[in-house]
Amino acid sequence: MIHNVIDGKLVPAASGQTTDLVDPVTGQPYETAALSREADVDAAYAAAARAQVTWRRTTPSQRQAYLLKLADAFDARAEDLLAAEVRNTGKPVEMTRSEEIVGGIDQLRFFAGAARSLEGSAATEYLEGHTSYVRREPVGIVGQVAPWNYPWQMAIWKIGPALAAGNTVVLKPSDTTPVTASLMAEIAADILPPGVFNVVCGDRDTGRLVVSHPAAALVSITGSTGAGKQVAAAAAVDLKRAHLELGGKAPAVVFADADIDATIEGICVGAFFNAGQDCTAVTRVLVAEEIADDFTERLVKAVSELRTAGPEDPDATYGPLNNAAQFARVSAVVETLPAHARVLTGGHRVGTEGYFYAPTVVVGVRQSDAIVQGETFGPVITVQTFASEDEAMDLANGVDFALAASVWTRNHGTAMRCSATLDFGCVWVNTHIPLVAEMPHGGFKQSGYGKDLSHYAVEEYTRVKHVMHAHI
Repeated sequence: MIHNVIDGKLVPAASGQTTDLVDPVTGQPYETAALSREADVDAAYAAAARAQVTWRRTTPSQRQAYLLKLADAFDARAEDLLAAEVRNTGKPVEMTRSEEIVGGIDQLRFFAGAARSLEGSAATEYLEGHTSYVRREPVGIVGQVAPWNYPWQMAIWKIGPALAAGNTVVLKPSDTTPVTASLMAEIAADILPPGVFNVVCGDRDTGRLVVSHPAAALVSITGSTGAGKQVAAAAAVDLKRAHLELGGKAPAVVFADADIDATIEGICVGAFFNAGQDCTAVTRVLVAEEIADDFTERLVKAVSELRTAGPEDPDATYGPLNNAAQFARVSAVVETLPAHARVLTGGHRVGTEGYFYAPTVVVGVRQSDAIVQGETFGPVITVQTFASEDEAMDLANGVDFALAASVWTRNHGTAMRCSATLDFGCVWVNTHIPLVAEMPHGGFKQSGYGKDLSHYAVEEYTRVKHVMHAHI
């Protein structure tokens, strides 16, 4: 069974309740996990509160040492973490190792040092006879809800900056993918002081308990826009701070002068990595009408050659969708397309077991269509055309989501204008999907607010205090 980790100890749910974990490769249950309720969440927050008394007083260099030691421990257990992640998600083994496990360890090492370089106003006499300075302090206890699309890496993105800033954490992983988070906390129990990092497994009701708990000073979620709104509403009850990384509907804007081969290759990666279960994934291809026919034909050919298969298949581009509900959701998006839309490749289940869905390209869509406006979160892209740069920007910005976008062009001026006009938190030029620990990640509009990665993420988990001394 997958246990909670509270106060440095592996414990079942107080009620003894469990939930089944389903292998997305086969669609069959393979393990159980603790189903936490109020008593478990209370215990986790009580442990975090006890630990916060001393953890918040540690120096940045001390926290750096702890986190570097934790990163080394994760590195030493990398194959165990990889096996847990792949078993729980069905992702390709080698891609998960190189892109997620290794990347997450590197990101934790970045956060270990980031708390030692916080910025602030210079201490000086802004008022005659008085010296002012700014203190950055941890907000306190943080409640966090991690998603199922990147269980390991999103847990790192959450606990890394929160712990680096001096907070203690209660983390609730997704109900379908709690395995890696529990293992992370088990490893951390030998390194961090008890109660600094706690994990409670469970369902949506567990998540509601975590984000509404009165002990939390800040709550953070990576998930759908609907879930984010619920968290924001719960936080508003007692004026908690909220950090929301939510949905996306990323456009890839392809101009006529783009390197077509490189653009198609980049879009295939940006759209279908992790089965499109990425809020930054390319979902809308906007292509200049003068190249649209040739570009679309070549794009469809490239997409049709992509492969979805189980984790051990070295030729697999991506694995299964994460769970039955998500498989049904993606299928419904394609099955309910309006009559004017056409599927040029894909649009169907692959195999008879598990949640595999074919890479799919849809054309003939209109800007108001549900598939253009809503988040699909699967291996499905649409193609639209534009006649001018202004129209391209209007189409790209004409959705409620504003997390990520990309521009494909050889023209420097076009790239500069578009990157300024695109209303998204991240804009790539001639690439799509790479992220680095040193740069911020987060969206605008209904994609949420707050930043992951970079020193901005550490700042998200701090509060600012003005201290003034009179010269007496």
